[in-house]
Amino acid sequence: MIQLLTPKHWQDYELIDCGDFEKLERFGAIILIRPEPQAVWAKQLNQSEWQKLHHIRFKGRSATTGEWVKKNNNLPDRWHIEYNNADIAIKFRLALTSFKHVGIFPEQAVNWDYSSQIIKKFKTPQPKVLNLFAYTGGASLAAQAAGADTTHVDSIKQVVTWASENQELSGLQNIRWVVEDALKFVKREVKRGKRYNGIILDPPAYGHGPNGEKWKLEDQINELLQEAVQLLDPEEHFLILNAYSLGFSSVIVENLLKTAYPAVQNLEVGELYLQATSGVKLPLGVFGKFYKV
Repeated sequence: MIQLLTPKHWQDYELIDCGDFEKLERFGAIILIRPEPQAVWAKQLNQSEWQKLHHIRFKGRSATTGEWVKKNNNLPDRWHIEYNNADIAIKFRLALTSFKHVGIFPEQAVNWDYSSQIIKKFKTPQPKVLNLFAYTGGASLAAQAAGADTTHVDSIKQVVTWASENQELSGLQNIRWVVEDALKFVKREVKRGKRYNGIILDPPAYGHGPNGEKWKLEDQINELLQEAVQLLDPEEHFLILNAYSLGFSSVIVENLLKTAYPAVQNLEVGELYLQATSGVKLPLGVFGKFYKV
């Protein structure tokens, strides 16, 4: 069965409305307007309500970059938000970047809940978790807060530094930080005979490694999965694959996981979305995940 999942009970985040290729969302006390290519329908709230509610708006200079326009100069460039569930409490520093991002993908809270719940079920005292394409560390923080020994891998040094700041902000320590191409790192770990109880993959559609390595999702995801599953502990494990690509479906993810790991148990596939207060749903990627305890 294909599932539709959305975060619940997150006080510091709210998707207020989306449409006409934009989204109106609240992070803590700050309300932003940002571009959203998936929001091809009409806005539910009228334009005057958007203008009244928002504090800061992103204006694109090109397809990939732009600038933030504030209603007043007292609004911050950086601020903090929290995320809590029954197992974890973590904090994030948000910032207004020139790429329209703020340092967090709220829909991923669904995967943080999943990983923290599975980690708590493991008999292994401090299960090892590998987070690939780990960005500013939401999944790494969730795993570490749940009691894992976490390795965080990303190819961009600046976002790994950002993730380290989030670790300190969350009152956590001892996450292992690695700035490297994900596929290269996994292949080396396989050669070393390493094992992990959990593997989290949230690859971009396109990307580059620290030494110019090229990443294209549809060309390399199968190879990466074939390597990564060799790192799974055979007795206790979980794996999460998230893909934000307009060309990917949950059926593709299901086929990838079943092919890479034929012994898969408790497989779930589906789509992540954010539920807007105005009533519409914003799709934000497909996922596949499985576990064994």
